[in-house]
Amino acid sequence: MQPEANHSKPDPMREVEVKLRMAEPQDAEALLMGQGFRVIHERAFESNVLFDTPERALRAERRLLRVREFGGVGTFTYKGTPETGRHKSREELETEVADARTLRLMLGRLGFLPFFRYEKYRTVYQQPGDPLGLAVLDETPIGCWMELEGAPDWIDSNAARMGFAQQQYVTESYGALWLSYCREHGIDSNDMVFGFEGK
Repeated sequence: MQPEANHSKPDPMREVEVKLRMAEPQDAEALLMGQGFRVIHERAFESNVLFDTPERALRAERRLLRVREFGGVGTFTYKGTPETGRHKSREELETEVADARTLRLMLGRLGFLPFFRYEKYRTVYQQPGDPLGLAVLDETPIGCWMELEGAPDWIDSNAARMGFAQQQYVTESYGALWLSYCREHGIDSNDMVFGFEGK
């Protein structure tokens, strides 16, 4: 499927995305493949650790520092405070790192503490010849989610083609979704990891 001519190009230093709740990974895969998406990164385990000051200064401003390991690649990410809107939109700066473990140690030496860990299995999709956005399928301890990330009009048009209304957009982070899940299910667990007690 060719991108529409009126799509604006996404800002490489800005994250614009929405989450869509899916019943099963197979449903999401069939939906994406039916819209011309193809796998550009095979399903792989992903581990994320968020860091903050002891006073949780970043969390208070809804900013974050994250060390991610996905498919053998480490990534260091800064995300700014999200803007209010139908899409989750925020500054995002990230770079690959040679040694995620050493980076975590360095952050500790600088006074940053790990405060939230979350895991998932992720598959990345893209429409051939369309550089305007990505679709990712996340299998998490709290269910299956599809993320559409790219230019806002690209997100809206692809979501609509797959049968989603804008009212179904979810803009909360996995951290916020995890806190809600724990409250709803009476679970006391700091981290969103597979095999957590009470699942």
